[in-house]
Amino acid sequence: MSEHLRTALDLAASQIPVMPLRAGKVPFGNCRRCVGNACGGRPNMKNAGPCACPAPCHAWAAATTDPDVINSAPWHHAWMRASAVAYHPGGAWLTVVDLDNTDAITWARENLPATQTVPTTRGEHWIYLGPTQSANAVRPGVDIKSTMAYARWLGPGTGTMTALPDVVRALTVKEPTTVRPAAITVPALAGGGECPHRTPTYLERGIAMAEQRITEASSAVHATVYRAFLAVLSRHGRCGCLTDAHMARLFSAAQAKGESPRHCTDAWTNALTRLGL
Repeated sequence: MSEHLRTALDLAASQIPVMPLRAGKVPFGNCRRCVGNACGGRPNMKNAGPCACPAPCHAWAAATTDPDVINSAPWHHAWMRASAVAYHPGGAWLTVVDLDNTDAITWARENLPATQTVPTTRGEHWIYLGPTQSANAVRPGVDIKSTMAYARWLGPGTGTMTALPDVVRALTVKEPTTVRPAAITVPALAGGGECPHRTPTYLERGIAMAEQRITEASSAVHATVYRAFLAVLSRHGRCGCLTDAHMARLFSAAQAKGESPRHCTDAWTNALTRLGL
């Protein structure tokens, strides 16, 4: 039994979902059946899929506490080539604040409550009890790893783990539905900018349908978001009846499906360009 496999089984016994990492501290690539997510992905990914592949495909979504899976033949082959063990913090009801340099560590010591701390190659992992959404570069040198993410296991560290503070949650959800007016302002038609359909109900129905279309997307979320934005703008992009509140609703629906604010802005801008607005 390799050292990494032994570590993984010990962690799994403590209900910490684990997975192997290959050279470069990255997950093993998908098998032939799962390449390009052709299998639909695993049920615990952003968009639920049917994949039950016995290999450690799909990165963090493959992390498990099942010793039979961890010690199975497909996983054993990966462990023999593994360079490290990773775990899924959110699956263990944890959040890792990944501090990449001394400046980030200084900021954490001044702004975050003390908690369990693990030294890393370049900085420290501060581990809190409680999950949140993951996000990279929430501050210079600071990443948040929890749900839909993995963190490298570097030992138990020191200190006593404390509850996840609101200041960390705020970092991951800052400006969740912010619309940048300068980038997405829609020009109004001359003559008052009143909706040519002459009824607010028509606009509300269009926004609600776009929200529903995004929310119910089971795949190709990027394309669905773009098409929904395009549909709204094609009907109301020239009349001036769209407000920041309408756009914020669409952005919020998209981000609830995993789209980032930047991707939302890009999709909106591309739709504007497509329509010549």
